[in-house]
Amino acid sequence: MLAGTPLPGSPGKPRTADGERLVAAGRRTVEALATEWVPQMREAVAAAAHSLSNNRLRALLTTTGIVVGVAAVIVLVALGDGMRANFDAQFSRLSNQAIITTAKGSVPNGREPRKLTDQDVDALTDPQHAPHIAAVSPAIQGNVVVTAGQAKDNASLVGATENYLEMQNRRVVAGTWFSKDDVTGSSRHVVLGQQAVRLLYGSEISPQELVGKPIRLAQSTFKIQGVLAADGQNDNSVLVPLTAARAYLVGNKGGEVSQVTLRSTSVDTLQTAVAEATKILDTEHYIREPTGRDFNITTFTELLNQSTQFLDFLTMFIVAVAAISLFVGGVGVANIMLVSVTERTREIGIRKAVGAKTTAILRQFLSEAVILTGLGGAVGAILGVAVTLAAGATLPDLIPQVPTPILSAGPVVIAFLVSLAIGLLAGGYPARRAARLRPIEALRFE
Repeated sequence: MLAGTPLPGSPGKPRTADGERLVAAGRRTVEALATEWVPQMREAVAAAAHSLSNNRLRALLTTTGIVVGVAAVIVLVALGDGMRANFDAQFSRLSNQAIITTAKGSVPNGREPRKLTDQDVDALTDPQHAPHIAAVSPAIQGNVVVTAGQAKDNASLVGATENYLEMQNRRVVAGTWFSKDDVTGSSRHVVLGQQAVRLLYGSEISPQELVGKPIRLAQSTFKIQGVLAADGQNDNSVLVPLTAARAYLVGNKGGEVSQVTLRSTSVDTLQTAVAEATKILDTEHYIREPTGRDFNITTFTELLNQSTQFLDFLTMFIVAVAAISLFVGGVGVANIMLVSVTERTREIGIRKAVGAKTTAILRQFLSEAVILTGLGGAVGAILGVAVTLAAGATLPDLIPQVPTPILSAGPVVIAFLVSLAIGLLAGGYPARRAARLRPIEALRFE
């Protein structure tokens, strides 16, 4: 058999003709869409716009729910992103730190837990036994009566070292922090928290005015050296050098410390540093079994993970609240579209009687619903972006404690697309109901 000769029963050349016919049919389909579907959609949109223009107030009130819902989604998501970014910026530096505290109550073997002491701190700072521990910061915690003139306050007392501020990721807004000489020399200097300042001096005084003023802690007079920035957690506090706390306020008590904060050389070596600290304290406290340990080591990574989970839940809650407002707006659109179908029953009957197709009626009412929600979504997106940008420009100056919202394109696009989807869903049933009306029954409607 010669090459190229069709096999018996094979289509041979006609296969090319079939392909050409398919291409031609596809071309005709595209041309039909261009010549029929586009004008039909243009006509439906024009009829929908004309109908909405005849009921401007109703259309405006209907779209208000969509506007508020879309704007709420954008603003609340931006606020949630700002909270997360602010949290990451504040606490990411703590991801390579851990806190060592004395166990509460009695340990499993029945004996009282041994307190943390300066000897433990010295052992933790030994580079031979703890090469992955970069810094250690012991602290004494308690309560003290603070007196300034006629004002008196019960505040939290912290006896700290020179690296405490850096380890706790805090800063002073007025004055200075303790130097190494302040700590070694038992200087009677004090740094106040923001709440302590307000309770003792009122909210009108400037922190800079307090630097150098005398203040009484228990029975001893100290000099205010600085004021801490607010962190929302430990603001009703007074901080003094650790040696001064022992000398004038709480006593030495055998070199006891309330807690020890350690920092590893990097985030990757945190668990290694914790293992080194555990081994050292086991030796210092004569611990033979892990169940007999009289101390706890808590890493900030665990606390950060718990806080991140809380932020995730809070973000989901915020989005759910905004979604509820969008749902309410969609219910409003569906209600108005049903009312519109009822009011225009005779009009629908007349249009069908003169030859309007079911699909034309369906397109018109769907177009009305999508135009309502599309306009509402566009206006809501513009409003949400404007509010977010305005808040980002003004909140840092007006309310420094509130995180700055962070605007991103994703929530804006998604909120607008959801508004269009709501138009299709909310207008679907009313449009189908209008399209299925029989001309005779529609013309009889009063």
